Amino acid sequence: MNLAPIAVVVVGLWLLINGILHDIFVLRSEYGKVYNRELLRLLMDGHVLISCGIILLFCYKDIQQNQAWAYYVAITVCSSMLVYCAMIFPFLKSFVTILLNATLIVILLIAYFKYT
Repeated sequence: MNLAPIAVVVVGLWLLINGILHDIFVLRSEYGKVYNRELLRLLMDGHVLISCGIILLFCYKDIQQNQAWAYYVAITVCSSMLVYCAMIFPFLKSFVTILLNATLIVILLIAYFKYT
């Protein structure tokens, strides 16, 4: 059984839901009362999570069909998320997001070499 499609959905939903929740809480906080550079930066953090989550969800069907390009895109998205987590690590230690994306890269690489 190929675990990769299920793992892509789990991580994609994790990123999407966390991005939406992040934006909701930012908009409900003091930062959300005035449109300025700080609010825009915080909303872009949520946008990065939402965008990466949606891209992973779009890859689901093609990873299920073992399309090589979908593996490339999903691995690129996870790598991008690891870089993002490394950049924000001094401010926010996103251990679960790091673990999920690193694990997904390993799962994707194993599935890629096994099924394509």
